[in-house]
Amino acid sequence: MSAVTVAIPVRDGGALLQGTLRALAGQTVEHELLVCDSGSRDGSVDFARAAGAQVLELPPGDFSHGGTRNLLMERASGARVAFLTQDSEPADERWLERLLGGLELAPDVAIAYGPYRPRPGAPAAVRIELERWFASLSPDGRPCVERLDERERAALPTVELVGRRGFFTDSNACVSRTAWERVPFREVAYAEDRVLAVDMLRAGYAKAYVPEAATLHSHRYTMSEQLRRSFDEARALREVYGWREPASPVELVRRLRGELGSARAELAGEGLPGRERAGALVAIAAHHLIRLAGSLLGGRAERLPPAARRRLSLEGRGDFVALGLDRRPAP
Repeated sequence: MSAVTVAIPVRDGGALLQGTLRALAGQTVEHELLVCDSGSRDGSVDFARAAGAQVLELPPGDFSHGGTRNLLMERASGARVAFLTQDSEPADERWLERLLGGLELAPDVAIAYGPYRPRPGAPAAVRIELERWFASLSPDGRPCVERLDERERAALPTVELVGRRGFFTDSNACVSRTAWERVPFREVAYAEDRVLAVDMLRAGYAKAYVPEAATLHSHRYTMSEQLRRSFDEARALREVYGWREPASPVELVRRLRGELGSARAELAGEGLPGRERAGALVAIAAHHLIRLAGSLLGGRAERLPPAARRRLSLEGRGDFVALGLDRRPAP
């Protein structure tokens, strides 16, 4: 039995999956490798097996973000299970070592996660957004632990966990089996990692953020894909926390000006020529306008008919399910 399992849900992972598997082969910590494939047609199953993975094969219609991760937890032999996605590549050979260290920061830590770094050549808007967000989670760059006190576990409105206190991503994470046996993933269609964090915190566990346990993980979406991705993310924030993007024109203008002001300062510090810097700022403005549009729609998804939600969703999901996480989960 392995002390540590690395688990990856996969579907048509292609070259990015191969990069992730190569990075795992060089880790300083020995581990079991477990892949759950849901209908790949590009050779992903063969790639995984060639890398020494145990492969579970699941019909595409049986996949769900929470349910499939519960299946991976059930089949894993490790007492600690590290999760990646097929396009989340460990940034160096000590990724797993550092991530596991997050579980050792305090006796009550049940889940630990690390940041995403933009891939080489990522659009400036994506690069700046990722770097700024993950830097905000630990301004001093040191590992940190989040927990709720007893009163908060019972009474804190879930909307108060939007942001740093409630953030968690299972594209780069580790979960304690002991804690998961008490608080498993919910079988939800989206944002299963955010839901797990809320449930763990309300159950009395802590979560750790480890800034040095990084993966390369960024996307290059078309404008349409970015709108639909933002819709899905905002709908999830509404479903999980009950939060939605304020629609006040004054607030929207203030936010856009803030994003552009920060981006202008960062680009100026990189010494780009004036014309190149101006072009980057136009692309960043377009990126944030599209994100805001998707966020405004997604945060009000309960008002839209299922057909419209399905069309706006990058995942093709037409439902809306408010989770009501203000209730304390049963022990």
